[in-house]
Amino acid sequence: MSHSHSLKQLSDSLEGSLLYDDLHKTLYATDASAYRIVPLAVALPKSTEDIVKLVRYAIENKTTLIPRTAGTSLAGQTIGDGIVVDVSKHFTKIVAFDAEKKTVTVQPGVIRDELNLYLKPHGVFFGPNTSTSNRCMIGGMVGNNSSGTTSIRYGVTRDKIVEIKTVLADGSIAIFNTITSAEFVEKTKGDSLESAIYRKLYEELSNEANQQEIKNEFPKPEIHRRNTGYAVDVLLKSDLFGGTEPTINVGKLLCGSEGTLAFTTEVTLQLDDLPPTNNIMVVTHFTSIQESLEAVMIAMKHHLYTCEMIDDTILDCTKHNKEQSKNRFFIQGEPKAIMMFEVGSYISMEEAEKQADVLIKELEDNNFGYASVKLYGADIEKVNELRKAGLGLLGSIVGDDKAADSIEDTAVELSDLPNYIADFSAMMKRHGQEAIYYAHAGAGELHLRPVLNLKTKEGVYQFRNIATEVAILVKKYRGSLSGEHGDGIVRGEFLPFMIGEKNYELLKRIKLAFDPNSVLNMGKIVNALKMDENFRFETDRVEPDIQTIQDFSDSMGILRAAEKCNGSGDCRKLPSAGGTLCPSYRATRNEKDTTRARANALREYLTHSEKDNKFDHKELYEVFELCVSCKACASECPSNVDVATLKAEFLYQYQKANGFSFRNKIFANNAKMNKMGSLFPALTNFVSNLSIVKKGMGVAQKREVPLLAKQTFRKWLSNNNVNSNKEYPNGKVVLFCDEFTNYYDVNVGIDAFELLTKLGYEVVVVEHEESGRAYISKGFLEEAKMIAIKNVATFAPIISDDCQLIGIEPSAILTFRDEYLRLAEDKTAAEKLAKNVLTIEEFFKKEIGAGKIHSGQFSTSEKQIKIHGHCHQKSLSAVEATFAMLNVPKNNSVTIYNSGCCGMAGSFGYEEEHYEISMQMGEDTLFPKIRATDENVSIAAAGTSCRHQIYDGTSRKAQHPVSILKSCLIN
Repeated sequence: MSHSHSLKQLSDSLEGSLLYDDLHKTLYATDASAYRIVPLAVALPKSTEDIVKLVRYAIENKTTLIPRTAGTSLAGQTIGDGIVVDVSKHFTKIVAFDAEKKTVTVQPGVIRDELNLYLKPHGVFFGPNTSTSNRCMIGGMVGNNSSGTTSIRYGVTRDKIVEIKTVLADGSIAIFNTITSAEFVEKTKGDSLESAIYRKLYEELSNEANQQEIKNEFPKPEIHRRNTGYAVDVLLKSDLFGGTEPTINVGKLLCGSEGTLAFTTEVTLQLDDLPPTNNIMVVTHFTSIQESLEAVMIAMKHHLYTCEMIDDTILDCTKHNKEQSKNRFFIQGEPKAIMMFEVGSYISMEEAEKQADVLIKELEDNNFGYASVKLYGADIEKVNELRKAGLGLLGSIVGDDKAADSIEDTAVELSDLPNYIADFSAMMKRHGQEAIYYAHAGAGELHLRPVLNLKTKEGVYQFRNIATEVAILVKKYRGSLSGEHGDGIVRGEFLPFMIGEKNYELLKRIKLAFDPNSVLNMGKIVNALKMDENFRFETDRVEPDIQTIQDFSDSMGILRAAEKCNGSGDCRKLPSAGGTLCPSYRATRNEKDTTRARANALREYLTHSEKDNKFDHKELYEVFELCVSCKACASECPSNVDVATLKAEFLYQYQKANGFSFRNKIFANNAKMNKMGSLFPALTNFVSNLSIVKKGMGVAQKREVPLLAKQTFRKWLSNNNVNSNKEYPNGKVVLFCDEFTNYYDVNVGIDAFELLTKLGYEVVVVEHEESGRAYISKGFLEEAKMIAIKNVATFAPIISDDCQLIGIEPSAILTFRDEYLRLAEDKTAAEKLAKNVLTIEEFFKKEIGAGKIHSGQFSTSEKQIKIHGHCHQKSLSAVEATFAMLNVPKNNSVTIYNSGCCGMAGSFGYEEEHYEISMQMGEDTLFPKIRATDENVSIAAAGTSCRHQIYDGTSRKAQHPVSILKSCLIN
């Protein structure tokens, strides 16, 4: 029977779904590791019964099942040539919570931070805290025995295992929890696979020679963060196997087994009391890596909650990342490394201050660090976000030399750390390498990364060679080659050396006992695939020459722009994590609709397509379809993967081969259409909202097509003789008359003009082209390019530090600072112009700072205002400018919604097939918050699309911030 036929039969039998099209196999061929293996299929099971069916299929068809949650594994654990079983979509329930026992039972697809939000009102939390905590899932944390920043205080995932419910490799169900020694022996009796597993464990671990071999060869027991092979050393604590404990839990063996022994369907976890809220982060700055590590020996004598390190390579990356550049406010000078020491007290902030001061004094007395900064409250979270962004930030390094994951997870006993790193640094120097150092110094584990080009044979040789030398070095200190990221593919090959051949054979026998049919995640830990094969990139390939209309030279071409995505999965965070990234994934919870998927798909097809036009693939159209070009990825993705720009280029190239649809032509040429329609606005409004017209244009019937104003903004300017001889004490500004303000939101344009004029500014509006936003969003880049060239030529000669260009509609004015830099021919002029282009809110904030605009010019009446920021504003500007502007009247009370994307996204939300998903995006965060807002509160939204979406979704009318501020002006 052919694979396709048997997969069709399997698909029909599942409650969930089975995907085996080229696109989904491509998307699941990679995770956050350096590897790429195309799977047979991707399963999204809905029930335990589905998983049982998948196991039986794998047995019958001699294939393997690869468990997967968020797909953020760094060692290649979640890829393989079998069926990838993604439980992140449906296995997301919190099953039970026991307040008395302080335990919680969850399915493997529950996100760590989401779990803790649920637990917080009960005063408890799940302690292990990875850098990916806002999207990583409990199943993955159990599979890898995750640790994170808090392990020095709260331990690792294995410490929290109470019970694991599984499907075994024969399709039977087994539950592993704490049992007595007698109960363990009783479980060895029987004919089931579960009984066979207990018999094999009893037989192997009762053997004194095996026990001694484990004690001799496994990492030092003092190293708490160790993921070397299967945790048989933990089971030796049982009095059955030479230890002293009267109970045993085989679930602790499953933790860290990477899905190679059983398929987890539920996990019960032990919880801790919430950490203290009286916290202080001491950030100490050092002139060398070695000095920072020696300081850890002093710091760890104190009662720390975290002890984390960041080196200068990552700190330099933060300078060029919009989000993280704001989070490095505390940095003093140019440190080679910083250490983040967190202290806390349940008693009082005064007690925490004492702890911090004592720590700083001891560091100073021992001449460690040139500066120590104390951070409090929200600032602690900012520095934690900076640290968490480490891996993603490394992806933003331009070019083919990248921070490689081959030696990034070593752990040694804390007292060995300075000497180990000194030896490591000397080794790296021999290889001509400047390594990257960061992460969990207080736990004896640093994420160490060489910078290698894995597109070359030399880079791949170095990948293995350095990994081999590091393995020898770690063995010298009896450390663990993996502290928390697991063996997977990248380290599995080294296990015989790290734990000895006898122990390795023992692990193989245990694997065989659990998985006699070889169906569970084969090629990981034991019998591992080679660590220098199956890379994302073919070595020494001829780099594809991809011609684009946009300038991608800042990334060395569009292919490398896509390759910046390292799979860290920041785009899978949910609304509770804050920010906007990624609206489509939040609405569908499908991997296909992530930023990661789009970058991965583009990389795959641009690399492997044999077509002349490598963009001409329906799979690419499918993966980009729900991207709303919000640009959140450009700022919130640590690797700065700007998918909106990639999508615009894709649409242009794809439509060159497949034609531009009638609807896209209408939307792209919206400004031209409105110019004609504005001659008879009432008739145009009537016709465009007829049901038959909307149907013909593919516009959702539930939408009202935006109404043209009775007169254009330019017409109003002409009729009102604005060029009077009045004095303007505050100087001159040029107002960009964007196509949305000119035809639809004329009242906002009038408010802006009158507000600026009354505040003493001469407002000049010149003849110019539209912004080109509609052309860009629909991929009409030749037209957009001509507009960019003309607008740069128009404004470059007249805009300067003393006379700036300001705009009302964020998506229009910000094209000057974003897309024009890729489209304009005169780059120098475009870049110089961009520096003096501001949103109107940014201009007000600047002028408030200069004292030209002040509270005395505005009413003292009380007004409550809530702000929803436009996506482009949040990504390319800052909503804080709106906040500053609306706070000028002294009795205004202003807050900013944490509201994500509204979902309208220009024409996207009007398109019939996208209406429902558009509204779902709004429902994710914005609509509920609007509905919960009192009717007396004014809602500010700078984006015209946002205002329409707010009205359609909540029946509330939002206003542009300019209109709200004008209403506060003293006449």
